[in-house]
Amino acid sequence: MCEMGWAALASAAPALVRPRQILEIDASGTRFKMKKPEDQNNLFLAVILSMAVLFLWQYFIAAPHQREQERIAQQQKELAQQNAPAAGTTTAPAIPGAPAAPTATPAAVAAIAETRDAALSRAPRLIIDTPALLGSISLKGGLIDDLTLKRYHETVDKKSPNVVLFSPLEAPMAYFAEFGWQAANPQDVPTGDTIWTASSTTPLSPANPATLTWDNGRGLVFTRTIAVDDNYLFTVTDSVENKTGGPVTLTPYSRLYRIGTPHIEGYVIQHEGLIGVPGEKLTEITYATALKEGGESFTDRKSGWLGLTDKYWAASLIPPQDTVYNASMKGRPASAGGRDLYWVDYTLPAVTTAPGQTSKIESHIYAGAKEVKVIEGYEERLKIANFNLMVDWGMFGFLTKPLYHLLDWLYAFLGNFGLAILAVTVLVKLAFFPLASKSYESMAKMKKLQPQMEALRERFKDDKARQQQELMALYKTEKINPLAGCLPILLQIPVFFALYKVLFISIDMRHAPFYGWIHDLSAKDPTSLFNLFGLLPFAVPEILHVGAWPLIMGITMWLQMQLNPPQPDPIQQMIFSWMPVLFTFLLAAFPAGLVIYWAWNNILSLSQQYYISKKQGAEIHLLRNIKGQLASLGNLLRLRRSPKP
Repeated sequence: MCEMGWAALASAAPALVRPRQILEIDASGTRFKMKKPEDQNNLFLAVILSMAVLFLWQYFIAAPHQREQERIAQQQKELAQQNAPAAGTTTAPAIPGAPAAPTATPAAVAAIAETRDAALSRAPRLIIDTPALLGSISLKGGLIDDLTLKRYHETVDKKSPNVVLFSPLEAPMAYFAEFGWQAANPQDVPTGDTIWTASSTTPLSPANPATLTWDNGRGLVFTRTIAVDDNYLFTVTDSVENKTGGPVTLTPYSRLYRIGTPHIEGYVIQHEGLIGVPGEKLTEITYATALKEGGESFTDRKSGWLGLTDKYWAASLIPPQDTVYNASMKGRPASAGGRDLYWVDYTLPAVTTAPGQTSKIESHIYAGAKEVKVIEGYEERLKIANFNLMVDWGMFGFLTKPLYHLLDWLYAFLGNFGLAILAVTVLVKLAFFPLASKSYESMAKMKKLQPQMEALRERFKDDKARQQQELMALYKTEKINPLAGCLPILLQIPVFFALYKVLFISIDMRHAPFYGWIHDLSAKDPTSLFNLFGLLPFAVPEILHVGAWPLIMGITMWLQMQLNPPQPDPIQQMIFSWMPVLFTFLLAAFPAGLVIYWAWNNILSLSQQYYISKKQGAEIHLLRNIKGQLASLGNLLRLRRSPKP
């Protein structure tokens, strides 16, 4: 028989340990004794295997993730110490520049600033002020290298600093966009050290584009016009006027730099690192892979985009969609005293400008939050190939995207993201109700046959082959397919995984409040059972941090399992009993929104299974199982206190 919900996850576990007989309890449930020493060993082995799941998770997943965060923090601290200017020193070794072509960052810069603000003060700037962004353009190099997201804060406290996206080259964690031209003689074109002249000091805003100019003194005048919309899209138009006596050939490029390995969430379920669609195929490269393998290069591509992505934020270069280009997505490990370097770029075909003529190249850059509607709007308006893939929809994208839009609609309607989670779970349950009904009906029929099945197992306990033959004959006589309950579950798994994925990646869940003590659905439940949910004045170890919602999830999972008849094998029953405890600990560190989703899904499954079982006339074991579990626990406690004979 195929179990529903959490029970299905544990269905294979009993095969690991299957003793002949371990416990003997009389009809009243008051007598309890161990049969054989070797059976006690099997019991302890089952418990150890169950607990091993928890500690293996902690050792191989949670602990490495925490160590990686600590490593990155320590690396950043060491780099800041190594590169901070010493007393009386005004310069320091150059920051790692760009690799070879297509362009180069400033050949030499002052020492890395101790703070981001100090780095910003090292170049003249033109302010950026839009409904979504606050920052500045560096007139040294004409770089977009200072961006803060107005709509997002670092913590749930609205008074906390806004999220910083871009920082200048000299900042401890540099991240910026560069545009320009390549030439046979680098002195003919602007570089990262070029000081541009702004036509106005008016801040860059949707209503006021910025115009920068630079004259190379040898007959070429370069103009850069930067426009921005109300959200996160910059339009950069580079032009060159040829006042020389002959034609000039230049190659336009665009590049995103990230210097220093950023903090990442580190979950396998979501990609963070270099990302792009250079052409039509999605390419994802993690930061670690880029450093180890160097990244990838692409030639003769058309349409698409290239960028760098965090969990909730991203920056992307968008080349002209009707022009062939070459591109790269690269990484380079730090040299001694330096910093890891990551970049994505593209170069367009060379442009030849005749004397007295002007050539123009227009490109776009997206820099901001991964808001789905905004991204999809740009994709449609600018015809950007697969721009929506900047959001990590996963392998079930055909399910994930519709579920996201359903969740987004419910969020707008209900006004609370937590309520939207509950509502979309109900709708998904209703959509699968016919399939779930068939599964539960099959389970109910199997429950009715449980006494006959047990009789057959007891009758042919020494002849497994005959036992299986008789069971198959019983199924045929009663017209029951033992696998009928499993197929509906298999069909539902991709949908529920897609919904889980949506909740994990959705920026709407970030800092979204629920009711009571949950002020951020994207963070774990802040309470803990082991200090009585904050009543006791001490912090608990991370592994024991089990909040109220994970506890509710574990209880609902346990109750759902109690709807099924007791397992004939005591070890199997023991594993089923421990499974909710294990998953309570495992999910305690997950975002509260995900835990609420699982708890609510358990409640709906419990109600559905109870209703269908009652409708089919199958025996409902819930109360009897709960009494039996409590009686067994009492017997165990009495056994430990009783004196040895």
